[in-house]
Amino acid sequence: MASSGNMALNQQSPNMPLNQSSQNMPLTQSSANLQQLMKPTTPAQQLMNPASANTQHPASANPHHLVNPIPTDGQKLINPTPANMQQLMHPNSAYDQQLMNPNTGYNQQLMHPNSGYDQQLMNSHPAGIMHQLLKPSSGGMQIKPAPSMQQLIKSDRLMFASSDDNAMSKQIQSTHTPDGREFNVKPLLYIVEDIFNRAAPTIDNLSLTPVTPQGRAEPLDDRNYTTGLITMLESLAYVIDRVASEIAYKCSSGTGDAHATTMSILNMLSNYPWDAKLVIALAAFAMNYGEFWLIAQNYTSNQLAKAVAILKQLPDLLEHSSILKPRFDAVKSLIKVMIDIARCIVEFKELPPNYISTDVTALSTAVAHIPIAVYWTVRSIVACASQITGLIGLGHEHIVSTTEAWELSSLAHKLSNMHSHLANQLGICYKHIDEKKHLETYQNLLHLFEMAHLDNMRVLKALIYAKDDQLPLVEGTTKRRVNIEVLRRKNVLLLISDLDIMQEEIAILEQIYNESRLHPSRHESQYEIVWLPILDPAAPFTENLQQKFENLQSGMSWYSIYHPSLIDRAVIKFVKQEWHFGKKPILVVLDPQGRVTSPNALHMMWIWGSLAFPFTTIREEALWKEESWRLELLVDGIDPIVLNWMQEGRYICLYGGEDLEWIRKFTNTARAVAQAANIPLGMVYVGRSNPKERVRKNISSIIVEKLSHYWEDLTSIWYFWVRIESMWRSKNQLRKTSENDPLMKEIMTMMSFDSSEGGWALFTRGTDEMIKAKGNIFLTCLTDYTIWKDDIQQKGFMPALKDHLKTLHPEHHCNRLILPGAAGMIPERIVCSECTRPMERYLLYKCCDE
Repeated sequence: MASSGNMALNQQSPNMPLNQSSQNMPLTQSSANLQQLMKPTTPAQQLMNPASANTQHPASANPHHLVNPIPTDGQKLINPTPANMQQLMHPNSAYDQQLMNPNTGYNQQLMHPNSGYDQQLMNSHPAGIMHQLLKPSSGGMQIKPAPSMQQLIKSDRLMFASSDDNAMSKQIQSTHTPDGREFNVKPLLYIVEDIFNRAAPTIDNLSLTPVTPQGRAEPLDDRNYTTGLITMLESLAYVIDRVASEIAYKCSSGTGDAHATTMSILNMLSNYPWDAKLVIALAAFAMNYGEFWLIAQNYTSNQLAKAVAILKQLPDLLEHSSILKPRFDAVKSLIKVMIDIARCIVEFKELPPNYISTDVTALSTAVAHIPIAVYWTVRSIVACASQITGLIGLGHEHIVSTTEAWELSSLAHKLSNMHSHLANQLGICYKHIDEKKHLETYQNLLHLFEMAHLDNMRVLKALIYAKDDQLPLVEGTTKRRVNIEVLRRKNVLLLISDLDIMQEEIAILEQIYNESRLHPSRHESQYEIVWLPILDPAAPFTENLQQKFENLQSGMSWYSIYHPSLIDRAVIKFVKQEWHFGKKPILVVLDPQGRVTSPNALHMMWIWGSLAFPFTTIREEALWKEESWRLELLVDGIDPIVLNWMQEGRYICLYGGEDLEWIRKFTNTARAVAQAANIPLGMVYVGRSNPKERVRKNISSIIVEKLSHYWEDLTSIWYFWVRIESMWRSKNQLRKTSENDPLMKEIMTMMSFDSSEGGWALFTRGTDEMIKAKGNIFLTCLTDYTIWKDDIQQKGFMPALKDHLKTLHPEHHCNRLILPGAAGMIPERIVCSECTRPMERYLLYKCCDE
């Protein structure tokens, strides 16, 4: 195979004179007419023009020799017969149709995204990339192209068709002999992009009228004028100028075809890495391209530009702007794809080697394809440059059809396929790097929580935001952003939730937190709360979510993270796996040294508030030792009226459920019994957990009918039940069961009441035992008052009520217990709080949105 510099035949423009021997020989009129007939007038005819230095014979005065040139240097030339000549010259000839029809032959392969070329391009073996382009042609011919872009590309098709793919790949690789120099070419690429962006966006925007200040683009970004860029340009300026000169000379003189010019540029840049080769070539083209448009944009407003434009025949060109538009639109599209590929290749160069290597298939595949991508991008640079130089040299006469625009579009399609493939591999590489970083961060978190620290800064920075480039926290009362240093050596309670955290939870926690701030010197007030919203990192953060986040954040008086994006994906995984965060909020407690003293102290906060500080397991066990099953445990901090009733010595009844008819019967009957027994009775409706519309309607009826005392604020009802649930969580976390802990048995009975469909009631007085039962049983007991009323004088009201309830207990019963799904560890065995027999276990998925 010929070397890169001699691959193509010697070329000569069809507009250039005949060789010297022909010029010294007079032409007959018939030969002159035939020579005029042979002059190409269409793109297809230009391509097939045999009139070149290599095809003309000294005896060119003879028309026969013009039609039947003698092959030289072993080259296979076309020997047109009269039939062949007629076929070539006819505008609808089979060859011309094949060339111009995008659905035939090579064109179909080139333009179709699933063509053999594209499929082989995507193959990880670079040796198979060029197979379709390098498939030998049936004619085996070589022709001498004219210097127009259309002819250059078409001649290359035929030239490549006589080669093989392995040789082509080797030829491209043979130009690459890097000397180890490395360049950060991204700043140079910024400038190149800026030049292309500022060069007339469309042909319609050419400076046919003077440029106004409003029409100017924004100043070039200062990031491009760094010291490193200036230093780099000092070392690259010479080679950029050389490449620019090479492109301008080859594309204007017709001394080389597109492939030969491309290989010449690659040889000039042989010592540079692939990304630098491409950016340097783009910079060289941008110089020429920018100069052209600088004159075109300013020739009407600047006399110097006008004079140069006249020499370059630009005013004449601009008069034909409507014809130029397809051409320049195609150039613009091709430049965009070239820039896309350059960005992609530069990004591959910047991949961190400590997170990825060529052992990763995606990277090795990309590395194998980058040389071909660079070749075709430089080849496209040559194509664009040929358009510009061709216009400057030949003026509007060079504009003959939209065929050349189609040729540029075909190159754009080819590069677009390459870019899609490289971008896909780059995405896989980024995902691999992200997973490596994610694993590294996760392992670092595990290690941090196993270490001893002087303070909590390393731990908090790893959890909240590891960088120092912005303030990650928002202070609750002032809403100003603050540094994480405000938490140094403090007890930090991490409130971890998603954006569906209930307003009731925020309201109660707000009350407890604000009460602790009233006495800042107290030991139990020495903590700070920080809200960490944990979201799905794979889900898009929409405007609705942003608004929801801001609404929640605005209602919190403690610290919160500035934005959920500041929480790393590895932290989200750590919180879910190590701290068992699911759906319901948790409150992780860190001591001043960053150690976890409680994986979830929220249940302690609900039960005892700030008295549970410092929220350790030891403190939790100590608080339970001081507790007994009493009314204060159920209603403390919820309703002072109930506590006042206790001080007054009243009998107190708590009742709940959603059956309004039962509520009417029970309250009326209970009041009648209290009146008959001459006892003071206070009754309060506590609804159900997760109170919804039915509870709200029941409260309205209770108010209108004056049935009993009530908690109008549904938050109080929610808090009553969440405290009971928190008691179960706490006991369960301490490995307590209804079999070995009396309080756990009472707690589970209350939870089974709430799980049932009917009502329930609880009677107590002061420190007396609390008597409770399901609604129908309790109502029956009160209805039977005349049966057990005589026992009151002997036993007392509470013992008489309890004894009669025992007689009404059914032989067969069905208790239902719904445990919170996000409770952490769910016991395998739970016994009934009434009969102590093991309960059957079911899975319940419940959605109740009234």
